[in-house]
Amino acid sequence: SGYNVLLVNAPAGAAEAVREELQRGLADLGVDLESAPRRLMDFAEVENTYLSIFAVLGGLGLLLGSVGLGVLVLRNVLERRSELALLRAVGFTRPRLRWLVLSEHIMLLALGLGAGSAAALVAVIPALSTPAAEVPYASLSITLAAVVAMGVLWTLGATVLALRGPLMQALRNE
Repeated sequence: SGYNVLLVNAPAGAAEAVREELQRGLADLGVDLESAPRRLMDFAEVENTYLSIFAVLGGLGLLLGSVGLGVLVLRNVLERRSELALLRAVGFTRPRLRWLVLSEHIMLLALGLGAGSAAALVAVIPALSTPAAEVPYASLSITLAAVVAMGVLWTLGATVLALRGPLMQALRNE
C-alpha cells in the first residue's frame, strides 16, 4: 500500500532503452516512469510557488502596516494639537509645523524600516550563503519602495488632516 518508488541508475546512453524495457516489462503493474531531474524540477516548482505566495502576503502585510502608521500618526498629531497650537501661538507657521511633524514621523519610519531590514537580512544570511541562492532584488526593491512611498503618503495625509482647522481652539480647551 502507499507509494512505491524505484530508482534506476542507467548509463547515459542507455537510459532510453532501459526506460522502454521497464515500461514494457512492468506495464501490467501500471508503472509511471519519470526522470530524476524532472521530479526535482516539480518539487522546486511547488517550493517556489509557496515562496512567491508568502512573499506577496509579506508585501501586503507591509503595505497594511503603512496604513496603520498613518492611523497612528493621525492619532498622535490629534493628541498633540494643544502643543502644536502653543507652537503656532509663539510664531511657528503652519508649513513649519507640518514640516516638524512630518520630519519626526518620517525619521521614525526610516528607523523602523532600517531595523526591520537589518533583522530580515540577519534571518536570511544562511540562505544567501548557499551557492544556488537567487535573490529577487527587483521585487524586494519594489516592495521596499512601495512601503516607503505608502508610509510617507499616509504620514503626509494624516499630518495635513490633523493640522487642518483652527489650532487656537485646542489651546483654549487646554
